Amino acid sequence: MRLILLGCPGAGKGTQAKLITAHYHIPAISTGDIFRAAIQQESALGKQVKRLVEQGQLVPDDLVIRLVAERIQQNDCRQGFLLDGFPRTVVQAEALQKLSPIDYVIDIDVPEEEIVRRLSGRRIHSPSGRTYHVIYQPPLRAEQDDVTGEPLIQRPDDNETTIRKRLAVYYEQTRPLQYFYEKMQQEFNTPRYLKIDGTGSVESITQAILSQLH
Repeated sequence: MRLILLGCPGAGKGTQAKLITAHYHIPAISTGDIFRAAIQQESALGKQVKRLVEQGQLVPDDLVIRLVAERIQQNDCRQGFLLDGFPRTVVQAEALQKLSPIDYVIDIDVPEEEIVRRLSGRRIHSPSGRTYHVIYQPPLRAEQDDVTGEPLIQRPDDNETTIRKRLAVYYEQTRPLQYFYEKMQQEFNTPRYLKIDGTGSVESITQAILSQLH
């Protein structure tokens, strides 16, 4: 089972990736994980990535594609994989088609206002990484960590203005992928493009996804 998971920030991709890959016993592969591994290994590609990241620059398509190509050729990907955060652009999608066939593209669809509500309500205990939500998962005491009682913070990029900017970038860069994969399905019947309603419970969304994968 070779899968791509699409969805804007806050759509719940990370949660669904864990549940889907556990079900199929395949690795979840994110570009962030690939970058960190390459940097730790201090490979030639890793050193290039480290330099770009430290300078605050985006990693260019050709470098991302080479890193993904190396990763999906590893032994744990023989039975399949799930790509989370790749491809981000049509250029990357076209390159991926040459690297490996893809069975399904799963697009988790959540309205913008719901995304803003989810992300702007997130609170974090910085030392531990524990996360809360003022509506969906509030701490026992407002703005305090349940374990230590220390104050919670809101990440700078979790304010409404920044969230809407992030979403605008996502729509501009990644929405063309929807049309790319819809066209591929129409012309070649592969990969199958699945649009999944991402506003229900975690369990119902997982079930909706698994029920359409064969």
